[in-house]
Amino acid sequence: MAERSVERLPRLALILLCAAYVLPGVFGRGPWRNADLTAFGFMAGIAEGRTGWWQPAIAGIPADGGPLPYWLGALAIKALPFLDAPVAARLPYALVLAGVLVAVWYACFHLARTEAAQPVAFAFGGEAQAVDYARALADGSLLALMASLGLLQLGHETTPELVQLFAVAIYLYGLAAAPFRPRSARAAVLAALPVLAASGAPTVACLLGGLGLLLNHRSSYAEAKALRPWLAASLALAALAAWAFDGWAWRLKGEWQFTSMLSLLAWFCWPSGPLALWTLWRWRRHGLRRHITVPGIALLVPLAACLLMDGSDRALLLALPALAILAAFALPTLSRGFAAAVDWFSVFFFSAAALFFWLYYVSMHTGWPAQPLANLRRLADGFEPSFSALSLLLALLATGAWLALVRWRTARHRHALWKSLALPAGGVALGWLLVMTLLLPPLDYARSLEPLVGRIRPLIPADTTCIAAPGQSLPTLAALEWHGGWRVDGLDSLERSPCAVAVVSVGQPIAAGWEVLGQVRRPTDRSGAASLIVLRRSVTTR
Repeated sequence: MAERSVERLPRLALILLCAAYVLPGVFGRGPWRNADLTAFGFMAGIAEGRTGWWQPAIAGIPADGGPLPYWLGALAIKALPFLDAPVAARLPYALVLAGVLVAVWYACFHLARTEAAQPVAFAFGGEAQAVDYARALADGSLLALMASLGLLQLGHETTPELVQLFAVAIYLYGLAAAPFRPRSARAAVLAALPVLAASGAPTVACLLGGLGLLLNHRSSYAEAKALRPWLAASLALAALAAWAFDGWAWRLKGEWQFTSMLSLLAWFCWPSGPLALWTLWRWRRHGLRRHITVPGIALLVPLAACLLMDGSDRALLLALPALAILAAFALPTLSRGFAAAVDWFSVFFFSAAALFFWLYYVSMHTGWPAQPLANLRRLADGFEPSFSALSLLLALLATGAWLALVRWRTARHRHALWKSLALPAGGVALGWLLVMTLLLPPLDYARSLEPLVGRIRPLIPADTTCIAAPGQSLPTLAALEWHGGWRVDGLDSLERSPCAVAVVSVGQPIAAGWEVLGQVRRPTDRSGAASLIVLRRSVTTR
């Protein structure tokens, strides 16, 4: 490995790229339905005193798993009362995502410093220095993680899985840094497994801890062997946290489809997955070396969890730090032709995506071409565009930065190891930033349940204090509590509920003594299959 090949990625450019990846989506939107809205519902309930800290609940239904992720959002809401609650809850999670990026960088850096991971020295000098080589690979791992499609949406939600991802990244750092930073490594592994267990993944925490103990027991580094008592203590704390928060739960599912699993792995792990496979093949004679085994165990456990949970993408999310690190070790062995193919694919794909986003934006605000705006209004009934000068400015700056990156990468050949991942990571960051600026209004309108609650509100009598919602999903219950401001009973049936008003789904049996006030549907629900019916208890049955 020549010295010119380990040119470091300029730190200002790296920081700006990370900011363009982490910050979009934090501001200017509400909580989106499904997991994001459910998690926020628990946080808001804790912050407003509607539910307890130890076992948070939505409409009386308790959370599944540890409460630690909900504490983060609730504390932020209480500490930042001058901000909108959804924005305040997302701020600590933006820091968590930034922590994941930092932990993966340092984990790869320390693994690349091990003796087995170093390149062969030249006979007459001029080879890359160990620290420079490790830094270049760490830059590559960070770019590989940001380029991973699976992290794009799940990494920007306020869900327990993001805290779990942070715990896995910290654990990887602890194992990797043990020979070089023993104190930091001990603190990292001691905190990682309990955090993982308190965030709803105690089984993953115990498996990672057990494999880590085995790995360090067989290590040739004395500092790694000295980490074993700390790993054992972390395992004990993880089991204690899972017991205290009643975190043990049976989440395994029966059958899984082989083709659907392959499809999930193909897009979710792109481009880190193929590069990680190439690493395992090219480094197959070093399969028991630390730079392969450490990310290997952090890859094996989430993959097994994903398979046993019927192809869960949220379980597979925990494999992305290990995949990014393994992908970085493929960079020194890639051919120039493969790197060029990745570059040109990235240029055409992400440039076409950016053009598509700009086309829809222009149509929203000028009416030309007419078809994109018509498509938006057909898909999101009732949507009206709104203009933001700041969003337009940020989108213009991001597009200009992308053009500069493309010019830099295609103008002449660069020798840096991380060059093959610069365009994929930059393209993903560009696409996310454009969507979160140019297309945020229609996306927020379509993904939020606030428009649904806005259609329900006129049907609810003004003196209503309680709404029965038997059989409704947690996101719907959270939307009724947060957007509607009502006290919601999600446990009792219509017959037993003390509430005088109820919300039920279409097709759900309606008990005697209730009259229909109206039926509403989400703006994006074209079939009406997910419509809700608003009921009121008959006066004669009160």
